[in-house]
Amino acid sequence: MTSSSRESRNAGALPAGSRLLSRRRVTAVAGMAAAAVLALAACGTPASAPPGQAGSTDGGSGTKVIIGVGGQTLLTYLPTTLAMQLGYYKEEGLNVELQDLQGGAKALTAMLGGSTDVTSGYYEHAIQMQAKNQSIKAFVDMGLSSGLALVVAPKNEGTIKGITDLKGKNVGVTAPGSSTDMFVKFLLSKNGAQPTDAAVSGIGSGSSAVAAVQNNQVDAAVMLEPDISALAKQLGKAPVILEDVRTADGLKQVFGSDSWPSACLYAKTDWLEKNQDTARKLAKAVKRALDYVATHSGQEIADKMPEKFAAGDKGQYAKVIEDLKKTLSKDGTFSKDGVEAVLKTQRVANPEIGDKEIDLSKTYTNDFVSG
Repeated sequence: MTSSSRESRNAGALPAGSRLLSRRRVTAVAGMAAAAVLALAACGTPASAPPGQAGSTDGGSGTKVIIGVGGQTLLTYLPTTLAMQLGYYKEEGLNVELQDLQGGAKALTAMLGGSTDVTSGYYEHAIQMQAKNQSIKAFVDMGLSSGLALVVAPKNEGTIKGITDLKGKNVGVTAPGSSTDMFVKFLLSKNGAQPTDAAVSGIGSGSSAVAAVQNNQVDAAVMLEPDISALAKQLGKAPVILEDVRTADGLKQVFGSDSWPSACLYAKTDWLEKNQDTARKLAKAVKRALDYVATHSGQEIADKMPEKFAAGDKGQYAKVIEDLKKTLSKDGTFSKDGVEAVLKTQRVANPEIGDKEIDLSKTYTNDFVSG
């Protein structure tokens, strides 16, 4: 995430996902779902807006809020865009602008620099910032899983069979410092290697990420949906996957928890204190979007999303969304066990956290989504 890049499902909510430290292909069912979101025209994947470019604007006349999104086409952030498409921000009296920043780390940087007000990124950033004496607080949770999968580039399918085989390799992530980057470091540490044993390269999301893996520009990559399914379409087969936390089983085996808060809305703590009414309205709009997801089919949801996100095949896009629904939050609240699981991951993967004292109660709040 940490897109933080990047940023919990999906077209490929491939059955059985978990620690596949041996060479394993996603099952036939997944392979079909993996055909999702595709029917791509030329390169066949949803394109992200250039960094910093506005993705969409609500056009309302209420309080202006700029939300930076860590990769707007990634399904982990679907509720943020869906709330826009359904007019929920406007109905709450907000004039929301979404900026597609293609990676959680980039979205965080934009917010810290003052060019956005709120970030649609991964919760772990709030923990990372506290370790740097910067107060960031998440105020509505969208994902119960990070929704990540570690895939192997075609040229390495016979040589990279486990996590330790990544030593000395180049692994693609949405952006260095993102959640996808942290996932690599966590897996290396968990398997007895050093977090720095593999190099990471930012490949963004959407068509750039798919092309990087398909063309063997990286040795492996941490990807999200719909990019994993788009890659399968381009390869003509399901990619080799080493680790997969898009399913409940995979999440439990990799992180040891039933939930791992991922995509959320977060802001500087002082911004939240000064804009409590606005934050409450944002939380309500996103919660309404989560309710919509829970009560509508993947096809109905796909029909509401921007046409370009489906990359020419709305039917397949709908299938991906249907799987995504399983790992989205139902009420937008954070659980104590979930945030503790994220901290545990950070202590392993991020040397800047290490054994530092972290007050989790200052990294999230349920007050706005529950109020």
